[in-house]
Amino acid sequence: MDYKPRVVDAEIESSLRAAGAVLVEGPKACGKTATALQVAASSVRLDVDRAAREAAELAPGSLLGGRAPMLVDEWQLVPSLWDHVRRMVDDRSPLRGQFILTGSASPSDEVRRHSGAGRFARVAMRPMSLFESGHSNGDLTLRGVLDGEDQQASSALTVEDVLERVVVGGWPDRQALPVEVAARSAWDYLSLVAEVDVSEVGGVRRDPAMVRRVLASLARNNATEASMSRIAADTEGPEAPVYRTTAGEITAVLEQLRIVENAPAWGPHLRSRIPRRTSPKRHFVDPSLAAASLRATPARLLRDLEWAGFLFESLVVRDLRVYAQPLGGQVLHFRDAKGVEADAIVELADGRWAAFEVKLGASRVDEAAASLLRFVERVDTRRSGEPAALGVITATGYGYRRPDGIHVIPIGALGP
Repeated sequence: MDYKPRVVDAEIESSLRAAGAVLVEGPKACGKTATALQVAASSVRLDVDRAAREAAELAPGSLLGGRAPMLVDEWQLVPSLWDHVRRMVDDRSPLRGQFILTGSASPSDEVRRHSGAGRFARVAMRPMSLFESGHSNGDLTLRGVLDGEDQQASSALTVEDVLERVVVGGWPDRQALPVEVAARSAWDYLSLVAEVDVSEVGGVRRDPAMVRRVLASLARNNATEASMSRIAADTEGPEAPVYRTTAGEITAVLEQLRIVENAPAWGPHLRSRIPRRTSPKRHFVDPSLAAASLRATPARLLRDLEWAGFLFESLVVRDLRVYAQPLGGQVLHFRDAKGVEADAIVELADGRWAAFEVKLGASRVDEAAASLLRFVERVDTRRSGEPAALGVITATGYGYRRPDGIHVIPIGALGP
């Protein structure tokens, strides 16, 4: 297959120039291997090469003699490789760009003791954004919004198109598939997670049916601040609900596997003493996983626009994460005890921040803009700084800057 460029390409290349090794982390099938192979001079793939895996377990150093930069794919299958790579980076210092390690699960605690500080650069990778998959024209850039530019753009996407993208997701190998086939692939992906990955990574044998119930509960509570008690209680059906501690343990493993990627709460200085909520907002790394958990189709989402709106919010958060990462940014959320909120906060390393509301229907732009202005009134901008931008991200329509300064951003025009 032809390689479609990714936003993270430039970050990996610059990291290779700065560090001895680069660790690319992301969920399975998000494109880590294909991306790393664009810059690797040699490679070993531990997930598909059993002989290489056995050699790595018996004599790890024997596997690492390829030309630099050498890709070690799914390195966590042989955790001892971490120390060998670290040692070889030290031995070859001050050379840079010696290894690329890709992994779809977080390192164990034992590995974390050797963090690789000063030797490894870490790069997060996610499923494709709409710009990367070719479904957004990218004419309205996040960088430009944050820099205060007046940008205008139009999107050709309809609500039906966007809901298809929710169900298909950003998985590179599914972009050309019919929607129903891509949806089945997402269900099969989660079946493997439930039947194999959660038990292997968590180190405890889990009933796949129980894991599926937790996944379904997380999907029903997608883009909310639902507590773990609520997640557990929501697993009740013909059987008793999953215990809260068990649901919490399964969810923690799903985070290790990068199936779940929550948005932390933003903590600005506030003008009033109204307490802010500190719970993270629950998101899957890709909205297709939430849809697959409940076997949702685009037609079903059209019949349930409230839940479709929550899944659309996860799609927007995914894309904002992809576009904000090269800027040193992270995506958070805000909500206070009075219900004043911002669906997504992009906070950059230089202290600048922007707030966004997400609306599936373009008819709700005025409502969302008013909500953003109420939110800014809560923030003590003398201490937290004025927002670099405020925006309403919609599924369809035309992108422009309103007289009140708020950007209207159709997702089919948003890019990095």
